[in-house]
Amino acid sequence: MIEEGADILDLGGQSTRPGSERIDAHTELNRVIPAIEAVRSAFPAICISVDTFYSEVAEAACMAGANIINDISGGTIDLHMFTTAAKCQVPYVLTHIQGEPQTMQSNPQYTDVVAEVLNYFNSKIEQLKSAGVNQIIIDPGFGFGKTIQHNLRLLKELHLFGALNCPVLAGLSRKKTLQQLINRDVSETLNATTVANTIALMNNAAIIRVHDVRAAKEAVLIVDALNKA
Repeated sequence: MIEEGADILDLGGQSTRPGSERIDAHTELNRVIPAIEAVRSAFPAICISVDTFYSEVAEAACMAGANIINDISGGTIDLHMFTTAAKCQVPYVLTHIQGEPQTMQSNPQYTDVVAEVLNYFNSKIEQLKSAGVNQIIIDPGFGFGKTIQHNLRLLKELHLFGALNCPVLAGLSRKKTLQQLINRDVSETLNATTVANTIALMNNAAIIRVHDVRAAKEAVLIVDALNKA
């Protein structure tokens, strides 16, 4: 991934896909800390993000060499997460989620998904800054308590999140929405992912979270060139 141009490696010790079973912090620690230590040792300069909603894991990961905390729960699963991010003095990825991974896709509902996600971010950013976290990255949480139409509206209006003055992270890679839109299995969604990533980049995404680095890097290079033309 580094050879193909990855700028950040996002390492996690458990799945957070819809319906996934939650594991405890101790088990997650035993999985993710050795991985972070190994990557940090082999690649001293690479930026590492730890994907966890446990403050205990986040703090240990930062001590092991992680540079970013990526918490898909927005601080709702572990109420100590915001103060831990402040203590570690690293950027915090604030994700929007409706519910939690086990239940989030059961029946997601919004009156106006874009307005509600914006309001969520406004409130959470204030909480984070009050806790002492000043480097905040926002992730609208594609597929995290969202229908296909919710995801499409967020992608179409992603530029509106620029008003929050935080870098925007888009995680669309191989998501269920893309599989359903093109009626293909996850193994056949690379092209759809590249299209979605390109739309996100053209709508103000500063970071894209991907599985296929080379294809994503090519999209980044082309959009960057377009923006400079």
